[in-house]
Amino acid sequence: MIQNIELGLDTFGDVTDGPDGKPLPQAQVIRDVIEEGVLADQVGVDAFGVGEHHRPDFAVSTPDVVLAAIAGRTKRIWLGSAVTVLSSDDPIRVFQRFSTLNAASNGRAEITVGRGSFIESFPLFGYELSDYEKLFEEKLDIFARLLRGDTITWEGTTRPPLKNQRVFPPIENGSLRSWVGVGGSPESVVRAVHHDLPLMLAIIGGDPRRFKPYVELYHRAYAQIGKPAKPVGVHSHGYVAATDERAREELWPDYKRMRDRIGKERGWPPMTRAEFDNEADHGSIYVGSPETVAKRISDTVKALGLQRFDIKYSAGTLSHEKIMRCIALYGEKVMPLVREELSQ
Repeated sequence: MIQNIELGLDTFGDVTDGPDGKPLPQAQVIRDVIEEGVLADQVGVDAFGVGEHHRPDFAVSTPDVVLAAIAGRTKRIWLGSAVTVLSSDDPIRVFQRFSTLNAASNGRAEITVGRGSFIESFPLFGYELSDYEKLFEEKLDIFARLLRGDTITWEGTTRPPLKNQRVFPPIENGSLRSWVGVGGSPESVVRAVHHDLPLMLAIIGGDPRRFKPYVELYHRAYAQIGKPAKPVGVHSHGYVAATDERAREELWPDYKRMRDRIGKERGWPPMTRAEFDNEADHGSIYVGSPETVAKRISDTVKALGLQRFDIKYSAGTLSHEKIMRCIALYGEKVMPLVREELSQ
């Protein structure tokens, strides 16, 4: 029996097509994302995450601003990033932005910090890609220290030292709810334990059970330092429609376009329908009817011992209308079924 599972939805603000089949302006996509977050709150979704990108195919570069707009129209849902690219940002400003969001939302802000899977932010903000690892480690160290208090003393190589500096606004109650996003390396898992932060695994392909050794490593590392482990979550792609057939037929063309566009940049071959169906059957695309998606989420939660599961529901040019229907089904149908399955 697994209790207290949190079930969320994530989006990168993918630039969607309008009714005429042409890409919508990024401004309209941002307004649509706000409406999606409002609907997620209304149908009972636990958390809503917005990712940061600096590319023409994703509209959101400042998740905290979009989340603040959602905060003003919602009451209960957690509002977070998925992810904030800490390597190319100022960790003090990141903390200030999310502590401000936390105040505006009456304590509902959370953040997932990570290195991201794209590199556009490095030249944009004047960072060398060769410093990729060092930038993340030092900036995560600063950020983690800020989570433990509003005064910081720190010295490193990526910025001038800090001595007894206060950071405003402080978190009103407790600490800022924070996760470390990890793509799947033992070093990243251990780093999360070192900074005493919950682990969010980005599983975007293959059997999710292959990540079990990382979850076990996370728990072993905590045991070695004599502390209880923090929560573990998973972020994966997914889409819900009335039936399995309809869900796959609606998602497939837009998912393939997104996957092939990114794959072309990275030297991947075009995605085949057989590959897509295999991911939907056994891998990390949670697509289908509410019953099918709920069963697959439940199986992953049980296999990895999770406390959180998020579906990245946006997929390339997949329309806002289909996305809204997916969100409604996720909150009203999928989530109750998952909780029923996990309570047995």
